[in-house]
Amino acid sequence: MQELTFETMIAVFEEIFGRWLFWLMVAAAAIVTLLYIYVLIRDRAVSWHKFLWAQVSMPVGAALAVLIVWWATRSGLRDIGGPIDLIVLLGVAAIGAVGAAILVYTVQSLVWPPQNRRETRRSAATGRPAQVR
Repeated sequence: MQELTFETMIAVFEEIFGRWLFWLMVAAAAIVTLLYIYVLIRDRAVSWHKFLWAQVSMPVGAALAVLIVWWATRSGLRDIGGPIDLIVLLGVAAIGAVGAAILVYTVQSLVWPPQNRRETRRSAATGRPAQVR
């Protein structure tokens, strides 16, 4: 392998995960990404409450991503051989964490869409809903 090309990377990932699982994960990532973009365009703002819960899900997503890779490669913590293995493992965990956050935010936004902005406006002084005129 003289060059690292896009086709080579796809072949490697298909070999690691199996053709069907790999393409299923690619399709799921594409669908969630499109839904996330739809939610951001529809809402025209980020809900910080939903964003907080999305961040809480990040450690779970990181752990699940690492466990899926260990399951697919039939390896575990004892098989980490050097610094590059640790770097790859941290990269997998980071991608899993971000993916989980996007997934959780998207699902929350689709299940609980925002209320009318006039109805949800709150008074800065009291924190209670402001009078709408």
